[in-house]
Amino acid sequence: MLQAFFNGMSGLFSFAKGLDNVSNNVSNMNTPGYRGSDTFYRAVNGQDGQSFGSGIAGTEVRIKPGENRQTGNNTNVAINGAGFFVLRDEQGALSYTRAGQFQIDKDGYLVDTISQRRTAGIDSAGTLFDINIQRQRTLPPQATTRVEMVGALARSGPTDSTHQINSVQVFDATGASHTLSVKFEPQTTPVNSWRVTVSDTSGAQLQTGTVAFGADGSPIAGFNTLSVPLTANGAVQSILLDFGTPGSFNLASQVASGPSHTLGARVVDGSAIAGLNTFAFDEQGILKFTYANGEKRDGSQLALADFADESALIAGANSLYHSPSSMQAQFGRAGEKQFGRIQGGYLELSNVDLAQEFGDILIIQRGYQASSRVMTVSNEMLEQLYNGTRGG
Repeated sequence: MLQAFFNGMSGLFSFAKGLDNVSNNVSNMNTPGYRGSDTFYRAVNGQDGQSFGSGIAGTEVRIKPGENRQTGNNTNVAINGAGFFVLRDEQGALSYTRAGQFQIDKDGYLVDTISQRRTAGIDSAGTLFDINIQRQRTLPPQATTRVEMVGALARSGPTDSTHQINSVQVFDATGASHTLSVKFEPQTTPVNSWRVTVSDTSGAQLQTGTVAFGADGSPIAGFNTLSVPLTANGAVQSILLDFGTPGSFNLASQVASGPSHTLGARVVDGSAIAGLNTFAFDEQGILKFTYANGEKRDGSQLALADFADESALIAGANSLYHSPSSMQAQFGRAGEKQFGRIQGGYLELSNVDLAQEFGDILIIQRGYQASSRVMTVSNEMLEQLYNGTRGG
């Protein structure tokens, strides 16, 4: 009877622990990246190999992923497939999460919104580092080095006249803009040649030269480029006017007749300081930056971690997981090997299934009631035995 009383009590304790786990799952049903866990029971060994009572063998994390839901926040990311995001604290200790609920902090680091741990990236050598976008907030100025001349100069008839291209905007090394004009005047020597004059907004001539075309209208070698010196802030930079490859029609050409000149200028490079407009993660977890001048740059790439047995991970606070000392993480990149792909602007929701939790609650409740009944009967029998002994 004493053993029966103990067995009933151990059942009460075990089912109470099981209910604690179920209630934790239910309370986190809307927690991003949360993975539910299951409680496993064990028989308690007594003498001679017999089992007396029950206990908790432990809990195991459910590895089934949750549903990905769109948030519209470009710093939110979800994983379609295997892998965990890697977070680092100030001491460099690693933790792992499926909740890609990230934000940029005041120092430019990509951090977990809840724990404020820094999100790890991975370089080409496989080394982990903290992702920081501070240096990508602006693009440095870039000096213009090349301007392509595209279109045709018409040679004959009423169009055999001067042609001028205005408002050619170029940049110096400090990012300051300069507006140039390029004037073309037909020449007879050499044949099919044009005198080119480049001026600034004040009318000062920066350079003059000659471009010439062959009988087929394509540029001639030695007369297909013009180097223009631009002086700004005491420094001189060279800007190349490119009329195209000799013998080809890839840029400029001359036509024997036509309604008008169509030659224009296309500035190939150079820009002022440009601020960051938007950024987002692609499927490989690479940050894609878009700047105010339309230029696009690639940034850091998210690191992912995978484990031989995900169910053995130790669940911690803030939807974080830690690997036991007996299991090492394997690091990699999205879309490579076993790792899944990144879905930017999405969050993975909890994988808790309420139907399963309610089913477990009913089983726990029945077991708890039965164990309580065992204790009641055992207690009544003990009272009977005590009363009978006292009466004798």
